[in-house]
Amino acid sequence: MTSVTTASCRCCGANLFHTFVDLGRSPLANSYLTAEQLQQTEPFYPLHTYVCGDCFLVQLESVAKPEDIFSDYAYFSSYSDTWVEHARVYADAVTERFGLNGQSRVIEIASNDGYLLQFFVKKGVAVLGIEPAANVAQAAIEKGIPTLVQFFNTDTARELAGDGKRADLIIGNNVLAHVPDLNGFVRGMKILLHDKGVITLEFPHLMRLMEENQFDTIYHEHFSYFSLGTIRQYFKRHGLEIFDVDEPPTHGGSLRVYAGHESDVSKPSSRRVDELLAREEKAGLTKLKYYLAFGERVKETKRKFIDFLIAARENRKSVVGYGAPAKGNTLLNYCGVGKDLIHYTVDRSPYKQGHFLPGTHIPIFSPDRIKETRPDFLLILPWNLQNEIMDQMKFIRQWNGRFVVPIPEVRVYEK
Repeated sequence: MTSVTTASCRCCGANLFHTFVDLGRSPLANSYLTAEQLQQTEPFYPLHTYVCGDCFLVQLESVAKPEDIFSDYAYFSSYSDTWVEHARVYADAVTERFGLNGQSRVIEIASNDGYLLQFFVKKGVAVLGIEPAANVAQAAIEKGIPTLVQFFNTDTARELAGDGKRADLIIGNNVLAHVPDLNGFVRGMKILLHDKGVITLEFPHLMRLMEENQFDTIYHEHFSYFSLGTIRQYFKRHGLEIFDVDEPPTHGGSLRVYAGHESDVSKPSSRRVDELLAREEKAGLTKLKYYLAFGERVKETKRKFIDFLIAARENRKSVVGYGAPAKGNTLLNYCGVGKDLIHYTVDRSPYKQGHFLPGTHIPIFSPDRIKETRPDFLLILPWNLQNEIMDQMKFIRQWNGRFVVPIPEVRVYEK
Protein backbone atom coordinates (compact mmCIF):
# COMPACT_ATOMS: atom_id res chain seq x y z
CA MET A 1 0.00 0.00 0.00
CA THR A 2 1.24 3.50 -0.77
CA SER A 3 0.22 6.85 0.61
CA VAL A 4 1.06 10.42 -0.26
CA THR A 5 3.18 12.14 2.37
CA THR A 6 5.72 14.92 2.38
CA ALA A 7 7.63 13.34 5.27
CA SER A 8 11.12 11.91 5.03
CA CYS A 9 12.67 9.07 7.02
CA ARG A 10 14.17 10.27 10.29
CA CYS A 11 16.88 7.63 9.92
CA CYS A 12 18.18 7.84 6.34
CA GLY A 13 16.28 10.83 4.93
CA ALA A 14 14.48 8.95 2.13
CA ASN A 15 10.94 10.00 1.21
CA LEU A 16 8.17 7.95 2.85
CA PHE A 17 5.66 6.37 0.47
CA HIS A 18 4.67 3.05 2.05
CA THR A 19 2.00 2.60 4.74
CA PHE A 20 2.81 0.11 7.49
CA VAL A 21 -0.57 0.41 9.22
CA ASP A 22 -3.14 3.20 9.42
CA LEU A 23 -4.95 3.28 12.77
CA GLY A 24 -7.12 6.28 11.92
CA ARG A 25 -7.22 9.31 14.18
CA SER A 26 -6.58 9.11 17.90
CA PRO A 27 -5.95 11.43 20.87
CA LEU A 28 -2.58 11.45 22.61
CA ALA A 29 -2.47 8.11 24.40
CA ASN A 30 -1.40 9.47 27.80
CA SER A 31 -3.68 12.53 27.81
CA TYR A 32 -6.03 11.38 30.56
CA LEU A 33 -9.01 13.68 31.08
CA THR A 34 -10.65 15.26 34.10
CA ALA A 35 -14.43 15.49 34.37
CA GLU A 36 -14.25 19.17 33.38
CA GLN A 37 -12.24 18.36 30.25
CA LEU A 38 -14.94 16.01 29.01
CA GLN A 39 -16.94 19.11 28.08
CA GLN A 40 -14.10 20.54 25.97
CA THR A 41 -12.97 19.80 22.44
CA GLU A 42 -10.49 16.94 22.45
CA PRO A 43 -7.75 16.97 19.78
CA PHE A 44 -7.31 13.88 17.62
CA TYR A 45 -4.28 13.26 15.40
CA PRO A 46 -3.54 10.85 12.54
CA LEU A 47 -2.06 7.58 13.79
CA HIS A 48 -0.59 6.55 10.45
CA THR A 49 2.69 4.66 10.37
CA TYR A 50 5.01 4.39 7.39
CA VAL A 51 7.90 2.10 6.58
CA CYS A 52 10.99 3.43 4.84
CA GLY A 53 11.67 1.49 1.66
CA ASP A 54 15.44 2.03 2.07
CA CYS A 55 16.33 1.37 5.73
CA PHE A 56 13.02 -0.24 6.91
CA LEU A 57 12.52 2.08 9.87
CA VAL A 58 8.83 2.09 10.81
CA GLN A 59 7.77 5.56 11.91
CA LEU A 60 5.02 8.07 12.52
CA GLU A 61 5.02 11.57 11.22
CA SER A 62 5.59 14.03 14.08
CA VAL A 63 2.07 15.39 14.61
CA ALA A 64 2.53 16.49 18.23
CA LYS A 65 5.42 18.26 19.94
CA PRO A 66 7.37 16.28 22.56
CA GLU A 67 6.68 19.11 25.02
CA ASP A 68 2.94 18.46 24.65
CA ILE A 69 3.38 14.76 25.40
CA PHE A 70 6.08 14.51 28.05
CA SER A 71 6.18 17.72 30.09
CA ASP A 72 3.47 16.49 32.49
CA TYR A 73 3.40 12.71 32.26
CA ALA A 74 1.00 10.16 33.72
CA TYR A 75 3.24 7.09 33.59
CA PHE A 76 5.23 6.23 36.73
CA SER A 77 7.41 3.13 36.27
CA SER A 78 7.41 2.14 39.93
CA TYR A 79 3.74 1.09 39.84
CA SER A 80 4.69 -2.07 37.94
CA ASP A 81 6.28 -4.66 40.22
CA THR A 82 7.42 -6.65 37.19
CA TRP A 83 9.20 -3.66 35.67
CA VAL A 84 10.93 -2.70 38.91
CA GLU A 85 12.21 -6.25 39.33
CA HIS A 86 13.42 -6.20 35.72
CA ALA A 87 15.35 -3.02 36.56
CA ARG A 88 16.92 -4.57 39.68
CA VAL A 89 18.14 -7.63 37.79
CA TYR A 90 19.59 -5.43 35.06
CA ALA A 91 21.42 -3.20 37.56
CA ASP A 92 23.00 -6.23 39.23
CA ALA A 93 24.08 -7.71 35.90
CA VAL A 94 25.69 -4.62 34.34
CA THR A 95 27.40 -3.65 37.59
CA GLU A 96 29.15 -6.99 37.65
CA ARG A 97 29.77 -7.26 33.90
CA PHE A 98 31.34 -3.83 33.46
CA GLY A 99 32.96 -3.47 36.87
CA LEU A 100 30.99 -0.44 38.00
CA ASN A 101 32.02 0.95 41.39
CA GLY A 102 32.22 4.11 43.45
CA GLN A 103 34.41 5.75 40.81
CA SER A 104 31.87 5.14 38.02
CA ARG A 105 29.04 7.34 36.78
CA VAL A 106 25.73 6.05 35.43
CA ILE A 107 23.43 8.41 33.51
CA GLU A 108 19.91 7.39 32.58
CA ILE A 109 18.01 9.24 29.87
CA ALA A 110 14.26 9.36 30.53
CA SER A 111 14.86 8.18 34.09
CA ASN A 112 11.20 8.49 35.09
CA ASP A 113 10.61 8.23 38.87
CA GLY A 114 13.98 6.68 39.74
CA TYR A 115 12.72 3.10 39.42
CA LEU A 116 16.14 1.99 38.06
CA LEU A 117 18.76 4.41 39.32
CA GLN A 118 17.77 3.66 42.91
CA PHE A 119 19.51 0.27 42.57
CA PHE A 120 22.80 1.87 41.50
CA VAL A 121 22.58 4.35 44.38
CA LYS A 122 22.36 1.39 46.78
CA LYS A 123 25.61 0.08 45.27
CA GLY A 124 27.40 3.39 45.86
CA VAL A 125 27.60 4.27 42.16
CA ALA A 126 27.21 7.94 41.21
CA VAL A 127 24.06 8.50 39.15
CA LEU A 128 22.28 11.22 37.24
CA GLY A 129 18.79 11.07 35.80
CA ILE A 130 17.59 13.16 32.87
CA GLU A 131 13.80 13.36 32.74
CA PRO A 132 11.65 15.95 30.92
CA ALA A 133 8.44 15.38 32.91
CA ALA A 134 8.71 17.61 35.99
CA ASN A 135 6.01 15.77 37.94
CA VAL A 136 7.71 12.40 37.42
CA ALA A 137 11.23 13.76 38.02
CA GLN A 138 10.11 15.16 41.36
CA ALA A 139 9.30 11.63 42.56
CA ALA A 140 12.88 10.60 41.75
CA ILE A 141 14.35 13.67 43.46
CA GLU A 142 12.36 12.83 46.59
CA LYS A 143 14.09 9.42 46.57
CA GLY A 144 17.47 11.16 46.65
CA ILE A 145 18.24 10.63 42.96
CA PRO A 146 19.77 13.73 41.30
CA THR A 147 17.68 14.48 38.22
CA LEU A 148 17.85 17.11 35.48
CA VAL A 149 14.39 18.17 34.37
CA GLN A 150 14.93 18.61 30.64
CA PHE A 151 14.98 16.84 27.30
CA PHE A 152 18.23 15.15 26.33
CA ASN A 153 19.98 16.41 23.20
CA THR A 154 23.44 17.36 21.97
CA ASP A 155 23.40 20.61 23.98
CA THR A 156 22.68 18.68 27.18
CA ALA A 157 25.49 16.26 26.38
CA ARG A 158 28.01 19.02 25.67
CA GLU A 159 27.17 20.82 28.92
CA LEU A 160 27.58 17.67 31.01
CA ALA A 161 30.77 16.63 29.22
CA GLY A 162 32.13 20.13 29.65
CA ASP A 163 31.49 19.85 33.39
CA GLY A 164 33.45 16.59 33.52
CA LYS A 165 30.34 14.41 33.82
CA ARG A 166 30.87 11.93 31.03
CA ALA A 167 29.29 8.54 31.65
CA ASP A 168 30.72 5.05 32.09
CA LEU A 169 27.23 3.73 31.43
CA ILE A 170 24.42 5.49 29.59
CA ILE A 171 21.01 3.86 29.94
CA GLY A 172 17.95 4.49 27.80
CA ASN A 173 14.99 2.23 28.57
CA ASN A 174 12.03 2.71 26.25
CA VAL A 175 13.10 6.19 25.25
CA LEU A 176 14.58 5.77 21.76
CA ALA A 177 11.14 5.32 20.22
CA HIS A 178 10.07 8.62 21.82
CA VAL A 179 12.73 10.71 20.09
CA PRO A 180 11.76 12.74 17.01
CA ASP A 181 15.37 13.87 16.39
CA LEU A 182 17.24 10.57 16.29
CA ASN A 183 20.42 12.15 14.92
CA GLY A 184 20.69 14.66 17.75
CA PHE A 185 19.91 12.02 20.35
CA VAL A 186 22.53 9.52 19.18
CA ARG A 187 25.15 12.25 18.67
CA GLY A 188 24.47 13.39 22.21
CA MET A 189 25.05 9.90 23.62
CA LYS A 190 28.35 9.65 21.76
CA ILE A 191 29.50 13.00 23.16
CA LEU A 192 28.54 12.02 26.71
CA LEU A 193 30.08 8.54 26.67
CA HIS A 194 33.54 7.89 28.11
CA ASP A 195 36.10 6.45 25.71
CA LYS A 196 35.61 2.95 27.18
CA GLY A 197 32.01 3.48 28.23
CA VAL A 198 28.89 1.48 27.36
CA ILE A 199 25.45 2.46 26.13
CA THR A 200 22.51 0.14 26.75
CA LEU A 201 19.16 0.85 25.13
CA GLU A 202 15.97 -1.14 25.53
CA PHE A 203 13.06 -0.85 23.14
CA PRO A 204 10.25 -3.06 21.80
CA HIS A 205 11.50 -5.28 18.99
CA LEU A 206 9.77 -4.56 15.70
CA MET A 207 10.05 -8.22 14.72
CA ARG A 208 8.05 -9.26 17.79
CA LEU A 209 5.55 -6.45 17.24
CA MET A 210 4.82 -7.85 13.79
CA GLU A 211 4.96 -11.55 14.67
CA GLU A 212 2.57 -11.12 17.60
CA ASN A 213 0.33 -8.42 16.12
CA GLN A 214 1.16 -5.87 18.82
CA PHE A 215 -0.26 -2.92 16.88
CA ASP A 216 -1.54 -1.30 20.07
CA THR A 217 2.04 -0.37 20.98
CA ILE A 218 1.79 2.21 18.20
CA TYR A 219 0.86 5.64 19.56
CA HIS A 220 1.92 9.22 19.08
CA GLU A 221 4.68 9.31 21.68
CA HIS A 222 6.35 6.39 19.88
CA PHE A 223 7.79 8.11 16.83
CA SER A 224 9.87 5.12 15.63
CA TYR A 225 9.88 1.28 15.76
CA PHE A 226 13.17 -0.56 15.44
CA SER A 227 14.69 -3.81 14.29
CA LEU A 228 18.27 -4.67 15.21
CA GLY A 229 19.30 -4.28 11.58
CA THR A 230 17.98 -0.72 11.37
CA ILE A 231 19.41 0.49 14.68
CA ARG A 232 22.77 -1.13 13.97
CA GLN A 233 23.25 0.72 10.70
CA TYR A 234 22.06 3.93 12.35
CA PHE A 235 24.60 3.63 15.16
CA LYS A 236 27.38 2.91 12.68
CA ARG A 237 26.57 6.15 10.90
CA HIS A 238 27.37 7.95 14.17
CA GLY A 239 30.57 6.08 15.04
CA LEU A 240 29.00 3.68 17.55
CA GLU A 241 29.18 -0.10 17.39
CA ILE A 242 26.62 -2.54 18.81
CA PHE A 243 28.65 -5.39 20.32
CA ASP A 244 25.95 -7.41 22.07
CA VAL A 245 22.19 -7.82 22.29
CA ASP A 246 19.73 -9.40 24.72
CA GLU A 247 16.06 -10.21 24.12
CA PRO A 248 14.18 -9.51 27.36
CA PRO A 249 10.48 -10.46 27.39
CA THR A 250 9.35 -7.01 28.55
CA HIS A 251 6.69 -5.13 26.56
CA GLY A 252 5.83 -8.22 24.58
CA GLY A 253 9.41 -8.78 23.45
CA SER A 254 12.18 -6.19 23.52
CA LEU A 255 15.78 -5.74 22.52
CA ARG A 256 18.54 -4.53 24.79
CA VAL A 257 21.50 -3.44 22.70
CA TYR A 258 24.98 -2.82 24.10
CA ALA A 259 27.09 -0.27 22.22
CA GLY A 260 30.39 1.53 22.56
CA HIS A 261 32.58 3.81 20.50
CA GLU A 262 33.56 2.27 17.19
CA SER A 263 37.19 2.97 18.13
CA ASP A 264 36.88 0.94 21.35
CA VAL A 265 38.27 -2.51 20.50
CA SER A 266 38.10 -3.75 24.09
CA LYS A 267 34.58 -5.16 23.60
CA PRO A 268 34.48 -7.98 21.05
CA SER A 269 31.22 -8.50 19.21
CA SER A 270 28.98 -11.28 20.51
CA ARG A 271 27.71 -13.92 18.11
CA ARG A 272 24.21 -13.02 19.34
CA VAL A 273 24.32 -9.92 17.13
CA ASP A 274 24.92 -11.87 13.91
CA GLU A 275 22.47 -14.60 14.92
CA LEU A 276 19.65 -12.12 15.50
CA LEU A 277 20.39 -10.25 12.27
CA ALA A 278 20.09 -13.58 10.44
CA ARG A 279 16.77 -14.32 12.17
CA GLU A 280 15.42 -10.91 11.20
CA GLU A 281 16.38 -11.51 7.58
CA LYS A 282 14.74 -14.95 7.62
CA ALA A 283 11.56 -13.46 9.11
CA GLY A 284 11.34 -10.97 6.24
CA LEU A 285 12.46 -7.72 7.85
CA THR A 286 14.79 -6.93 4.95
CA LYS A 287 11.96 -7.12 2.39
CA LEU A 288 9.35 -4.41 1.94
CA LYS A 289 6.50 -6.79 1.14
CA TYR A 290 6.65 -8.25 4.65
CA TYR A 291 5.84 -4.87 6.16
CA LEU A 292 3.06 -4.11 3.69
CA ALA A 293 1.07 -7.22 4.73
CA PHE A 294 0.78 -6.16 8.37
CA GLY A 295 -2.26 -3.88 8.04
CA GLU A 296 -4.66 -6.67 7.05
CA ARG A 297 -3.79 -8.68 10.17
CA VAL A 298 -4.62 -5.64 12.31
CA LYS A 299 -8.04 -5.25 10.70
CA GLU A 300 -8.86 -8.88 11.41
CA THR A 301 -7.93 -8.49 15.09
CA LYS A 302 -10.17 -5.43 15.31
CA ARG A 303 -13.14 -7.37 13.95
CA LYS A 304 -12.65 -10.26 16.40
CA PHE A 305 -12.29 -7.91 19.38
CA ILE A 306 -15.48 -6.02 18.56
CA ASP A 307 -17.35 -9.30 17.96
CA PHE A 308 -16.35 -10.51 21.45
CA LEU A 309 -17.53 -7.32 23.14
CA ILE A 310 -20.84 -7.28 21.28
CA ALA A 311 -21.48 -10.95 22.08
CA ALA A 312 -20.78 -10.30 25.76
CA ARG A 313 -23.24 -7.39 25.74
CA GLU A 314 -25.93 -9.44 24.00
CA ASN A 315 -25.49 -12.20 26.58
CA ARG A 316 -25.80 -9.67 29.42
CA LYS A 317 -22.20 -10.20 30.54
CA SER A 318 -20.29 -7.27 32.01
CA VAL A 319 -16.82 -6.36 30.73
CA VAL A 320 -14.47 -3.99 32.57
CA GLY A 321 -10.84 -3.18 32.00
CA TYR A 322 -7.72 -3.58 34.08
CA GLY A 323 -5.13 -0.88 33.53
CA ALA A 324 -5.06 2.45 31.73
CA PRO A 325 -1.93 2.04 29.60
CA ALA A 326 -1.20 3.99 26.43
CA LYS A 327 -1.43 0.76 24.41
CA GLY A 328 -4.97 0.23 25.67
CA ASN A 329 -5.98 3.66 24.45
CA THR A 330 -4.69 2.86 20.97
CA LEU A 331 -6.67 -0.39 20.94
CA LEU A 332 -9.92 1.11 22.21
CA ASN A 333 -9.84 4.19 19.99
CA TYR A 334 -8.94 2.23 16.86
CA CYS A 335 -11.77 -0.22 17.54
CA GLY A 336 -14.26 2.52 18.43
CA VAL A 337 -15.02 1.02 21.84
CA GLY A 338 -16.67 3.14 24.53
CA LYS A 339 -18.54 2.91 27.81
CA ASP A 340 -21.40 0.99 26.22
CA LEU A 341 -19.13 -2.04 25.83
CA ILE A 342 -16.53 -1.53 28.60
CA HIS A 343 -18.11 0.03 31.66
CA TYR A 344 -14.93 1.23 33.35
CA THR A 345 -11.28 0.38 33.88
CA VAL A 346 -9.06 0.36 36.98
CA ASP A 347 -5.44 1.29 37.57
CA ARG A 348 -3.05 1.13 40.52
CA SER A 349 -1.69 4.60 39.82
CA PRO A 350 -3.46 7.30 41.84
CA TYR A 351 -2.39 9.76 39.12
CA LYS A 352 -4.85 8.09 36.74
CA GLN A 353 -7.68 7.26 39.14
CA GLY A 354 -10.60 9.69 38.93
CA HIS A 355 -9.73 10.53 35.33
CA PHE A 356 -11.11 9.29 32.00
CA LEU A 357 -9.43 7.53 29.10
CA PRO A 358 -8.69 9.82 26.16
CA GLY A 359 -11.08 9.51 23.25
CA THR A 360 -13.30 6.79 24.71
CA HIS A 361 -13.99 8.64 28.01
CA ILE A 362 -14.13 5.38 29.95
CA PRO A 363 -13.75 6.21 33.68
CA ILE A 364 -10.71 5.03 35.66
CA PHE A 365 -11.15 3.76 39.22
CA SER A 366 -9.07 2.08 41.92
CA PRO A 367 -8.75 -1.73 41.61
CA ASP A 368 -11.04 -1.97 44.66
CA ARG A 369 -13.91 -1.33 42.27
CA ILE A 370 -13.57 -4.85 40.88
CA LYS A 371 -14.69 -6.50 44.13
CA GLU A 372 -17.61 -4.09 44.40
CA THR A 373 -19.09 -4.77 40.94
CA ARG A 374 -17.96 -8.39 40.32
CA PRO A 375 -17.67 -8.24 36.50
CA ASP A 376 -17.95 -11.31 34.30
CA PHE A 377 -14.87 -10.44 32.25
CA LEU A 378 -11.74 -8.52 33.19
CA LEU A 379 -10.02 -7.20 30.05
CA ILE A 380 -6.26 -6.87 30.63
CA LEU A 381 -5.19 -3.85 28.62
CA PRO A 382 -1.48 -3.96 29.63
CA TRP A 383 -1.26 -7.52 28.26
CA ASN A 384 2.52 -7.50 28.66
CA LEU A 385 1.90 -7.69 32.43
CA GLN A 386 -0.85 -10.30 32.25
CA ASN A 387 0.82 -12.80 34.61
CA GLU A 388 1.36 -10.14 37.28
CA ILE A 389 -2.21 -8.89 36.92
CA MET A 390 -3.81 -12.33 36.89
CA ASP A 391 -2.02 -13.11 40.13
CA GLN A 392 -3.10 -9.82 41.74
CA MET A 393 -6.71 -10.24 40.62
CA LYS A 394 -7.13 -14.01 40.98
CA PHE A 395 -10.00 -13.44 43.40
CA ILE A 396 -12.36 -12.85 40.44
CA ARG A 397 -12.52 -16.65 40.19
CA GLN A 398 -14.71 -16.52 43.33
CA TRP A 399 -17.66 -15.41 41.18
CA ASN A 400 -16.49 -17.23 38.01
CA GLY A 401 -14.99 -14.11 36.56
CA ARG A 402 -12.71 -14.64 33.58
CA PHE A 403 -9.69 -12.84 32.22
CA VAL A 404 -9.53 -11.58 28.64
CA VAL A 405 -6.32 -10.70 26.78
CA PRO A 406 -6.83 -8.81 23.48
CA ILE A 407 -3.42 -9.22 21.79
CA PRO A 408 -2.33 -10.92 19.53
CA GLU A 409 -6.04 -11.75 19.30
CA VAL A 410 -8.87 -12.10 21.81
CA ARG A 411 -8.28 -14.94 24.25
CA VAL A 412 -10.53 -15.78 27.20
CA TYR A 413 -8.92 -17.61 30.13
CA GLU A 414 -11.51 -20.03 31.45
CA LYS A 415 -9.49 -21.07 34.51
